[in-house]
Amino acid sequence: MSSSSVELEAPRTRAGEVRIAPLSAATYIRHAVHGPDRIWPETNCYTDLVIELVHGLGFEPLAMLAYTLAIDFEGDQWTFFKPVHAELYDLYGFDIQELAVWRRLVDHVVEQVRAGNMPLVEVDSWYLPDTAGTAYRRARTKSTIGVNAIDLDRRWMGYFHNAGYYELEGEDFDEIWQLGGVAHERMLPPYVEYVKRRPAYMPPRGAEVARMARPLLARHLDHAPRSNPFERFAGRFGADLPELLAADISHFHAYSFATLRQYGACYGLAEAHLRWLAGQGAPGLVAAAEAFGEIAQTAKSFQFQLARAMARKKPLDLAPLDAMAGQWERGMALAREASG
Repeated sequence: MSSSSVELEAPRTRAGEVRIAPLSAATYIRHAVHGPDRIWPETNCYTDLVIELVHGLGFEPLAMLAYTLAIDFEGDQWTFFKPVHAELYDLYGFDIQELAVWRRLVDHVVEQVRAGNMPLVEVDSWYLPDTAGTAYRRARTKSTIGVNAIDLDRRWMGYFHNAGYYELEGEDFDEIWQLGGVAHERMLPPYVEYVKRRPAYMPPRGAEVARMARPLLARHLDHAPRSNPFERFAGRFGADLPELLAADISHFHAYSFATLRQYGACYGLAEAHLRWLAGQGAPGLVAAAEAFGEIAQTAKSFQFQLARAMARKKPLDLAPLDAMAGQWERGMALAREASG
């Protein structure tokens, strides 16, 4: 997979509109890791957002994904994997800082976009039309968006969310930013970050960014679990299974997101990262990529098997957990050998 700078004709800017990148929801092409042919076309909201932000601003997000090799089973969930801010700074010159919210939130957002800093804001997916069919006007779920363009007078916004770039306006705009006389005084301010560009920095591209990415792989392999996380997860999953088989589908979705989907999607990105490094001349990584790809595929199949078992209240074969444990051992050994 590869990504290059997004070449788009700049949308016509209206009076009152501020924007960072010349993007349009109608013509935006998402990165290949979010393509329909992927086993897990979406991962988690923060990682997907940053992948598309990096891609949308013209850089290769596959270079930043070494951190996916270091996830672990955390007792009742797998690591919620997120890009490492220091590595975003080194690879792309993106300095992510927390924004203090001390006045009306939308005014902060307009000011930061005008300054060229992209705000990353936790909002309610109930008002995000790109989640139609899942959360939009159906479920109150927290999710992070990256605001690229905004027009307060027109009540319009262009934003990154999950695996794409979208636009919204009107009532959704009012509700996202708590405008229009809606009483939200008792709500705490959301967590907000902003992406500031490193001054006078020309981010590396091509072979140079691959050269910078290689030592990150060794670093994250050094941070990876020393014991097989799938062996620990198998024990916990077996203990959780009776409760799962007695639960409804909403419990399945919550459990799967924290476990099967979390590590399955993560190792799918790990595979993409290793294949990209191999394509950039790093030797010995294809076999490791294949092992992590097998985990991603097996996790997807096992998720469906769990859903069927819960629906039918029938026993579930746990052999796929052993298979994933074996692929993890194989993939880690091969990746460590190749990275030196």
